Amino acid sequence: MDLYANVIGEGKPLLILHGFLGMGDNWKTLAKRYADEMNYQVHLIDQRNHGRSPHCDEFNYDLLAADLKSYMDNNNMSSADLIGHSMGGKTVMTFSIHFPTYVNKMIVVDIAPKYYAPHHQQILEGLTAVDEACFESRKDADDLLSEYIKIKSIRQFLLKNLYRKNKKEYGLRVNLDSLKANINEIGKSLKANETFDGETLFINGKKSDYITDEDTNLIKNHFLNSKIQPIQNAGHWVHAEQQDEFYNVTSAFLA
Repeated sequence: MDLYANVIGEGKPLLILHGFLGMGDNWKTLAKRYADEMNYQVHLIDQRNHGRSPHCDEFNYDLLAADLKSYMDNNNMSSADLIGHSMGGKTVMTFSIHFPTYVNKMIVVDIAPKYYAPHHQQILEGLTAVDEACFESRKDADDLLSEYIKIKSIRQFLLKNLYRKNKKEYGLRVNLDSLKANINEIGKSLKANETFDGETLFINGKKSDYITDEDTNLIKNHFLNSKIQPIQNAGHWVHAEQQDEFYNVTSAFLA
């Protein structure tokens, strides 16, 4: 799997993995700060079936981790710092367990190593309706998606996947068929005996329920050298909702 990435800056490598239905460019503003202020070469990677990376019927975290290793090997990286949000957080967790020598420091954003029941059904239904419809503008797509998703910021996030296939037709960059067929893979937990002892920071939004106080022991059992940092007034998209605080916390950890 030859993954697409937007590479920003020069210096030591920092690889960022987006969440479910996202893409690397969701992190572009923060990537520029890491590059300009910390001398990183930031790789905003589109995971398989997302963004501009190839589509494939097979989709699970072992494959996503193997894709990341191939990307690093193809770019002559023996190790890197990693940031992963939500699904991307599960990817970097799995990667650190399978390929620990490739990881310097790792940041996991608003996801725990536990099982999550499928909860994206309405979003997938809305995107399927958009994918099957004919419309003339992004506003038309937003109007259709609003029948399924009332929160405008979530619609704006999802509609970043929309692109013009030609002058008359729009398409979606995500591989909806594969993601719907493999939806149970998204919430899978790590195996009980899987551990990583490298420096790891878990960040959670205090208004999010993805990481709770009850998850602390589970995180510590899997990630032996980890700490958990909450960020106030932030939900699941903590890096977008409290961008300055997120940058300050992550840059201090990575320094």
